[in-house]
Amino acid sequence: MGEKVVLAYSGGLDTSVILKWLINKGYEVICFMANVGQQEDFEKAREKALKLGASKVYLEDLREEFVVDYIFQALKANALYEGRYLLGTSLARPLIAKHQVRIATEEGASYVAHGATGKGNDQVRFELTFAALGPSLRIISPWKDAEFLQQFKGRTDMLRYAEEQGIPVSATIKKPYSEDENLMHISHEAGILEDPALIATEDIYSRTNSPKAAPDAETLIAIEFKDGLPSAVTNLADGKRVEGALPMFLFLNELGRVNGIGRVDMVENRFIGIKSRGIYESPGATILWAAHRDIEGIAMDREVMHLKLTLEPKFSEFLYNGFWFAPEMDFLMAAFNQSQEAIDGKVTLSLYKGNVLAIARESPTSLYDQELGSMDVEGGFDQTDSRGFIRLNSIRLKAHNVILDKKHVGLFHVIQPAAE
Repeated sequence: MGEKVVLAYSGGLDTSVILKWLINKGYEVICFMANVGQQEDFEKAREKALKLGASKVYLEDLREEFVVDYIFQALKANALYEGRYLLGTSLARPLIAKHQVRIATEEGASYVAHGATGKGNDQVRFELTFAALGPSLRIISPWKDAEFLQQFKGRTDMLRYAEEQGIPVSATIKKPYSEDENLMHISHEAGILEDPALIATEDIYSRTNSPKAAPDAETLIAIEFKDGLPSAVTNLADGKRVEGALPMFLFLNELGRVNGIGRVDMVENRFIGIKSRGIYESPGATILWAAHRDIEGIAMDREVMHLKLTLEPKFSEFLYNGFWFAPEMDFLMAAFNQSQEAIDGKVTLSLYKGNVLAIARESPTSLYDQELGSMDVEGGFDQTDSRGFIRLNSIRLKAHNVILDKKHVGLFHVIQPAAE
C-alpha cells in the first residue's frame, strides 16, 4: 500500500467519492467518523467505507467532550458571531480535526484529508487546527486540487464517478440546499437559500417546531450554575431534574424544540471575504446562553463584565475563523475562565413560542444589595455624596466646552449667514 492518509469521512457522496479517488491515486486511506450528535447511521457508513477500500475506520463518540470542552467554553464567553450566530459548526470542526491529528499520529500517517470546499469556512477550521496540532502533517484538500477540480465540475460528475466505481448512492432526493448537523445545532445554507430574499418555508426547519405551532402555554424551567457552568436543569411544571453535561444539553434541546426556540436566519461574513446566508436552529444553546448572561448580571463585578463584553466579540470572531488552538484564544480562554469563578446561582426562565425570557434569578455570590439599590430605603448610602461624584465627572466636560467656544464651534454657537 501507499502512504497513509486519514480522511474525515461522513459517508455521504462527497467524502465517499474522495475516499475512492484517494485509493485510486495509490494512498492507503483510514477513515475517521466523529459522532458529535448528528443524526447518522454510523454503522452503515463504516461498512460502506470498508467496502470501498478503506484500510480501517475509526468511529468515536465525541459528544461529551464536545459539550464540556467546546460548547461550555464558548458559553463562558457568551460567544455570538456578528451578534447572532451561536457557532455550532465552528465549535465542532476543531474537535474533529484534533482527533484526526491524533489518529494520524497513532497510525503513522503522513497526510490528513477533508472534503470542505474552497469557498467556505470549514477548510480554514480544519487546516488551521492541523497546522497547530500536527504541523508536520501534509494536507490533502481535494476541492482545492486542480486535478480533482478538472475531473469533478459538479454533482453530475460525482454521480457518474460513483456509478463507475461502484459507490452506493442514497436513493433519497437531495435537498436543494446543504445542511450540517451536530449536537448544538443544524445549519441550512447554499442552493435555493443563496437568494437572501427567499423566505424559508417551514419544511426547511427540522430541529424546532414553528413558534406558531408551539404550545400555547409557557414552560417554566430553572437552570443552576456553579462557576459559570450549568449544574442542573429543572422543569418546574413536572419537577423533572437533569444533571450531567450531555444529559442537560439534550434536555434543553428538547425543551427548545417543543417551544420553537433557537431559529436564526441571517447573512454573515465568511472569513475568506464572501457573504453568505445561513439558517440555523440552536434550541438548547439559545436557552443556555440567555440563562448564563443573566446569572452573570447578578454575580459578576461591573468592571470585569464591561471588560469581558469588549472581548467576547473577538473570541467569537477567532472561533468562527478557525483559530481555536491559537495563542490569542488561549489568552482569552484564561481570562474568561477566571471571570467565571463564583458565578453561582439559579435562573428561572420562561419558554414560550420562540422566546426565552429570564424572569427571576438568585445567587449565593450575588453582588446585588437590595437595600442599597432601593429607591425607598437609604441602605447606608448618603445621597449627598453624589453631588461631589457628579462634580468630579463634570470637570472634563466643562473644560471641553471652553475649548470649543475658543474655536467658535460651541454647542450653541450660531453661524451667521453670509452677506448678499
